[in-house]
Parts: sequence; structure tokens; C-alpha cells
Amino acid sequence: MSEVNEEDEQESTIENQMKKELLDDKEERTLEAEKGETILGEKTVDSQVYTATSLPVIPKETRIKSHPLVLHWAYGINPTLPVLSLQDEDRLVILYVCAHVALMYDHTSNTQHLLQGHCSPITCLCASEDRRWLVTADMGQESLVIIWDSYTGIPVRTLFDCHPEGGVSALALSKDSKYLATVGAGTVQQVCIWDWTDESDSPQCQVDISPTHGCQNQISFNPSNSTQLLSNSTSHVLFYKWERDCLEYSAPEISDKTFKGVLGSLSQSIFHSDGVRALTATSKGHIIFWDKQSESVSCIRKATKIIPLQNKGITVLTMIDSFIVTGDVNGHIKFYDENLKIISLYCEFNLDPITSISFSKEIPSTSSLNYKEDCSVNAKSFVLRNFVLCTTHSTVVHVNVQKNALQTLLKEHAERLEAVACHPKQPLVAMGSHSGTVKVWDYERKEAVCSQVFQPHKEIQCITYDPQGFYLAVGFGSGALQILDACTLQSDGEQFLQYSQDGITHLTFSQDSLYLAAADTGKAVTLLRRYKQGTKEIWKYQGRHHSHYKPIQDLLFGVDLDSNQPRLFSLGMDCKLVEYDLLNSGENDLLILSSDRIEQSGVPTCMAWYPQLTPEHFLLTASNLFKMKLFNATSKMCRKTLLGPSYGSPVKKMTILPASKDGDPNSRYMAYITQDKIGIQILPLDGNPYKSFASICHSTGVSAMACSYDGRFAFTAGGPDCTVFSWELNLSSLEASAALGGKDMVPFYNLLEGGRDGQLFKEMEEYFYYCQLRNQDLNTMEKRLVSTRVPLSDIPFLMRVLSFYPTEQELEDMQNEVKFSRYAETRNYVTDIDLEDFIKLYVNHQPASGISRQELCNAFQVLGRPDEGGRYTIARDELLELLQARGEHMTEDELAECFTSLLGFSSEGCTDASESLLENVLPSEINMETYATDILGFSTASQELPQDDT
Repeated sequence: MSEVNEEDEQESTIENQMKKELLDDKEERTLEAEKGETILGEKTVDSQVYTATSLPVIPKETRIKSHPLVLHWAYGINPTLPVLSLQDEDRLVILYVCAHVALMYDHTSNTQHLLQGHCSPITCLCASEDRRWLVTADMGQESLVIIWDSYTGIPVRTLFDCHPEGGVSALALSKDSKYLATVGAGTVQQVCIWDWTDESDSPQCQVDISPTHGCQNQISFNPSNSTQLLSNSTSHVLFYKWERDCLEYSAPEISDKTFKGVLGSLSQSIFHSDGVRALTATSKGHIIFWDKQSESVSCIRKATKIIPLQNKGITVLTMIDSFIVTGDVNGHIKFYDENLKIISLYCEFNLDPITSISFSKEIPSTSSLNYKEDCSVNAKSFVLRNFVLCTTHSTVVHVNVQKNALQTLLKEHAERLEAVACHPKQPLVAMGSHSGTVKVWDYERKEAVCSQVFQPHKEIQCITYDPQGFYLAVGFGSGALQILDACTLQSDGEQFLQYSQDGITHLTFSQDSLYLAAADTGKAVTLLRRYKQGTKEIWKYQGRHHSHYKPIQDLLFGVDLDSNQPRLFSLGMDCKLVEYDLLNSGENDLLILSSDRIEQSGVPTCMAWYPQLTPEHFLLTASNLFKMKLFNATSKMCRKTLLGPSYGSPVKKMTILPASKDGDPNSRYMAYITQDKIGIQILPLDGNPYKSFASICHSTGVSAMACSYDGRFAFTAGGPDCTVFSWELNLSSLEASAALGGKDMVPFYNLLEGGRDGQLFKEMEEYFYYCQLRNQDLNTMEKRLVSTRVPLSDIPFLMRVLSFYPTEQELEDMQNEVKFSRYAETRNYVTDIDLEDFIKLYVNHQPASGISRQELCNAFQVLGRPDEGGRYTIARDELLELLQARGEHMTEDELAECFTSLLGFSSEGCTDASESLLENVLPSEINMETYATDILGFSTASQELPQDDT
């Protein structure tokens, strides 16, 4: 514990230490660095930031496993952001971005150091000239700018909400690393200069940029003068000058008429090494020269000439050691002198368009260097640094100038990555993207095993291994299906199987690997069966059925426990759970065995087989109302409703983790994903929120999840961020976290408003005891029989008196849940319930949240018609007819009783005149505002509307 406390104290003093790190007094900095100590109260500790002198060797295991979910590895790259070279003499280390995580990747030892701190995708990245300080920024709602120490991987300063309107679109560090420039991403962009080494939360100076200058997507300091900067959009280059609290800029006009030629869009701009001139590259291969227009005003510059450097567009423009370097759409890298005379070029590597070039901070040793010759007639020798470049197709290569050799460091998916699957018996994970590439990784050795590119049908939507690990099925957006050998990714049969023009969304194998089922966007399920034909295994089409009228949410094979025959289920947004008759389905004829509606008000999102923790066999489903339900696998009866994980969005996919070989076989866990998070859940499910944990995995949305065969890792695919994250599951930490939530009933009391000491719990006790008295006759004078239970028939009254008004179907599910709770063990029904079980029932069944204003607006837009003022209204007679005829039917007397109660009228003696009563209490036209304020009794319709009262 002492070591952990010391580390916490070290991190708490980093920002103060950093202020001293960059003091102008060099002697004072040197003295402090040699001393390497900071006084914290009465304790003296060594500072990691002070004592670090170089990039450390990244160990294989550097993650602290104190959390249930630990990000273990990142597969992918954001090619739109630069890849920076950190070191390449002794070790080849680069910095790049995956989604919301920055990575220091040591290619020499094949290790990653993950810089985690952002909750939104990182949109810009830069580093100091000596590569000591790294800066990342995002565009989230609560945008952050984080400055990292590359030697330790510790964040030393965080700027919160420095650009609240949209986040940061560009940033740069000055040559001395003292100042940071940021460009906002709002409609009106703001450029700020920060002295990030002081304690101030405000910038040194700032200026707003006119939207007429375009979106500024790049900024840089003048290496010779940190008070001068430039930025550019695709149409304008802006020049800045700042002193103290004043930042001003000029925007010289430039167009095709300026030089009587087609300029193209502007790509990147830099200052010349003389510190006076500036250069801008264009998409037409031109270089624009800028020079001072006035000696008195240094920020005003004018385009003086344009040089048609090449025919192809220039995508990268940078400067190193007095050389001007360009990268273009042909994948060529060219070196020029200060007068733009070509010195050297690299055009033999056959690369894609270049997106970034980063040079080593170290000049190669001249003792053993084979000097490269320039392109002049005399072929003079000159020294170049090694460099790293990135292309549009997510390829990162390192160029060794001395050997004139190119080494590929990364080659990742360049388009949306929607599919991921884990091998059932080996440490392999397969990924498929919209570029048509399937790539298999060994996630223990962190090495790519094999890959395959499919050209005719590119967009890979889903992939899955069969339970034996022999086949890998791939589903495409074109509706094609491919079954590959899991080891070689080759196909023995037909190249592509095409039974639908609708994109494949789900694939699943039966437990015996005999059947393969596919669901598509046409709301249909297709079944294939494996046959042996000579020495070959072939897959034959069995049938296809349009079994749903809304999109299919999940597809699942199971096993009949009595016959060991496979069972196939599909779950749709139409709330239907469909089982298929595999036994009687013939060729070209897929039959349905049963179709059951499993949700009344919610929309199911996914399903999974519940592990055998009880004598019953259950099918587990999740819905968009943050609820989970257990259905008897045979009768399809809803046996339990439980509060699911509530982390902003409902569960969209879940997987039961395999039982631990070393631990308790009754300790089971489930992994799941929501819209942007991954989580794990302790089983059995009981509604205890402390038994679940979730973490942001892909802030732009997670598209798929897979778990390793041993349950140690989970993998998530991020879709548009082209990234797969590997998460290490620390189940002991999850158990410890759940224990902190309390034992027995404590977690459920905490879910009640006010807890156990609140008014709601007191009311529940009083109503519960009142039911006990009522069941013994309130007016009796006989001796009372003390009991802790009430009959199941009282559950509806208790729920309603607590302002929870479930439907008749929900009430039936509640009573069945209690009634059959012990039937599998004892063959007896439970006819009563105690207070603790009632609280659990209430917590698990009550709505997780109220009805929002938008949901009420949507209901009126669907059911009503716009009036003259544009407000949607429903005629009183039409509303009453809908309430009586649709959903759970209500009689006219029941309607009268409900509305008169809501409006505060007495309906005694009026049951025979329900129609006239409703005409008197309800207006002829009802809009949303009237319904919310006059009928439901809310002061304003803008507030959240409790679901109970609607």
C-alpha cells in the first residue's frame, strides 16, 4: 500500500514540477533535475518525471489490474492524424492514434504503451522537437487537451473545455515547448496561445477567426520566432503575431486569378528556415511562396510567386535540417534545398498517398554511414535522418536512409471495421472490414497470422467461427456468404454463396457445426447444412424464411436437452421470438416451429443462453428499456424480469463467458456491449447494479464484440474508427467492486428513492403491513396472527399504490415470477411473498426512466394531425377509441374512472353515463401540452414525464 500511495503523491505533484522544468534559468533546472526530489508534507519522494532521461523499455505487462476491464492492446490506426517518430537508433518507437487512445508502439520489442485519458476520439496530435512532450486533443462535448511526458507516459497537464464549442481541430507546440497553440472546431473558430507550464486556466491571448476564411485545420509556430504563427484551411492561409495579451492575424487573399492559373486546394503550410518566408503546398502540385509585405507589420504577408513543382497533388509539406520535404498522392517523397532544387527522392516503394512524414530526432551516426548522393550533376553526398511515414490506407513504414530500405511497421484496416470473432480453441481473433479484408491475429504473441482480401464483395458485415474451429464464415453487405478454412482463409467450395441481395447482419453455427444460419437486412433467415461429398465437405442451401416484419436483432443456435438436436432462434425488433423447425424442414423449405411475442412496450436488442445455474433451462434477452428477461426454453414463459446494466444506452449484445477451469464452477460471468461501452456482469442476474461494470470502448459506437475461448479477453470493434480493442477481464476486481456495494438487500435499498431511511421505503413497509391486516379482516377483534408475507393477489394493489401502474401482462409476469420461483426444485407453487422479495420485484420491474418530452411528441405526431398552429392534436373520440381498441383493451367505465381520477373529479354514481362524463371532462381536441399539463398535472411539459402516470 505504501508504494501505491507514493505513486499517487508523485502524480499529484507533476504539474508543479513541470512549471520548474521549463524555467528560463538553466542552472536552476539542472540543479532541480539532479536533486530529483520534491517535499510532500513530511515525506520525500523521487519524481518520475525528473529522473526519467529517455524513453523506457516498455515491459510486456505495464497495466495496473485494479479495474475489472483493462485495455490490453489496440489493433488499428487513425491514418488522418500524423504518425510521429520518437526514437529509431536503438529501438524503433512511434506514436499514433487509435480512436480515443494514443499509443507509443515499440516495434523492436512489439509492445504498446497506451495513453488513456480522452473519452472522445482524438482529433489532433503533436510533439515537441525533442519528443519529450506529447499533446493530444479531442472534439468531444467535454473536450480535453492533454500534455504527456513521453519518458514516463504520465499526463502532466490537462486543459479542460479550452474550446467548449466543438473541441480542438488543430494544435502545435513552439520550438522551445513552452507555448501551445490550439484552434477551436466551432462555427466561429478561436485560436488560443497557452503557456501550459503555468497554473492559469486561461490562454495568454486569443482571437476569433472569420468563417469566411474556411475551417483552419493546421497551425504551426515560426521556429525562429515563437510570437509568429501560421494556419491554413483549404482556401486561406492566415498569419499571426502575438504579444502579451494581444493576438492579431492577417488573411491575404489568394485565388486562381492571383497567378493566372489553377491553384487547387491548399494542403499544408510551413515557415521557411530563414524565419521570414513561408510556403504552402496545393493539390495541383504547386508551392506558393509568401513574403513580408511590410517590415513594420510582421504578420502581414503576400503571395509573391508560385512554383509548379510537380503534376500530382502534394499532401505533406515539412522541413528538416534545411531540407524542404514533400509527400504526394503517388506515394513519392522528395527532398529539396532551400531554393526548391531537388536533392533526392523516393519513388520506388509503390506506396499509397502520403498523409504524414516524421523524422527521427537523432541524426544517424556518420562513422558507419553510407552517404546518400543527391540528384545534382556532381552527385554530392549528404546526410538525411531516417523517417516514418503514413499512407491513406493505414500503412506505416519506416525508411532507413542509410540502407535505402523500407520496413512496414503497421498495415491496418483502412475502412469501417464491423466484424470480429474469436477462435473457440486457440488464441486467435479474426477481424473483417468494409475494405474486404479479413485479418487473423494471434493475440498472445501480438502477431498477424494470415489475411485474405475479397475484391468482388467488399463490405464485410459479420464473421464467426464454428464451435470446432474448422470454419470461418464471412457475411458481406452484398448478401454474399463465404465459408473459409479457419487456418488458411481459403475456400474449398464455391467462391461465394449468394442467396439474397440483402446484406448479411448475423451468422451463427450450430453446436455440432452441421448447420449455418444467416440473418439479413431483408428480415429473413437463411439456413445451410453441411454434407460430405466424397472427400469434400460442402454446404447446401436448406431454405429461407421471411420470419419478421422488422429488422432481426439476433440469431442463436441452441441444443434440445432431451434429444441433443440443434434449435434455432431469431429475435426481431417486432418483439417476436421465432423458433425454426429444423427437423421437419426439407430442401428449400425452412419451417417455423413457434413465434412468440416477448415484449409489450420495449424492443428486444439481443439474446443468449443462460448458463445452467438453476434446474431450468433459460433464454436470456435484453431490451431497450434497460431490462433483462429470462424465458423458459421450452414453454417460452417469462420467468424473471431484471434491471439490466444502465450506462446511458441499453445492452446491444451479450456473451456468457466460459466457466473458469480453476475457479468455482458456479461463478459465471457475462460480457456485454452498449452503444459505446463494454461491460461485464456477475451471474446469476438479480438486478444488483453493483455486480456490473462498464467502460467506454469506442466513443463513436461499438459495432461487435467477441470473447476469447478461455474468457480472459474481450474484443470490441469500433466500426467507423477502424479499430479493435482487446480488453483483459479482471474478474476478481469485479467481485471486489460488487462487495463494496453491500450485501443482501443493501444494494436494493439503495435503488429506492432516499434509500432505506427514505419516505418510499417507509411507505412500502406501511402498505405491506396494511395488506397483512386487510387479509386478516380489518374489523376483527380476534387475536392477530403475525406474518411476514402477503398473498400474490395483493401485488397489483401494492404496485399501484406506489405510483407504478404495470400493464396486465406485466402483472401476470410478476405473479408467475414468484409463483414458479421454486417449482423446478420442489414441484410446488409459491403463493405469497415477503417484503424483501417484494422490494426486489418492484426495483426490477419498475421503469428504469420516465418518458421524455420527445417520446410524448413522437406519440402525438404518429397518432395526431397538425392544427393551424402546427401543433399535433388528437380528437377526443379518436383517442378514446384507440385506448379501448388497441393494446390491452379498456372499457368505457375504466376510461372514465382513469380520466376523472387524473383530473381530480369524482366519478361516483356516474358509471352509467361514462360517455357524457368523458365529454364533460375532456376537451374535443387534445394536444401534447394539454395532455401533459391539464390531464397529467405537470406544471410544464418540458420536464421529464414519469412513465407511471402515462
